[in-house]
Amino acid sequence: MQNRPDIADALLWEYDLKTFHWDKSYKIVIERVLERGNLKEWAEIVRFYGKEQILETIEWSAQLREKEKEFSRFFLNSEFLNAA
Repeated sequence: MQNRPDIADALLWEYDLKTFHWDKSYKIVIERVLERGNLKEWAEIVRFYGKEQILETIEWSAQLREKEKEFSRFFLNSEFLNAA
């Protein structure tokens, strides 16, 4: 099995996760977790992808609304993720 973040399969319901490329498709994973993930899943993508890659994805994303982008930047730089 491929190394992957510990997030709910339901977040990527339309993909075949047996063949999903977690490294190549990181933008999809990050967007879904930022939009619909819980605190544990946020902490997991930080562990798996790192804050820098997440922040780059936030800037790149056309999927995330500006409000979601602002909240995500704030949340990633806060102490809240340490509570997960």
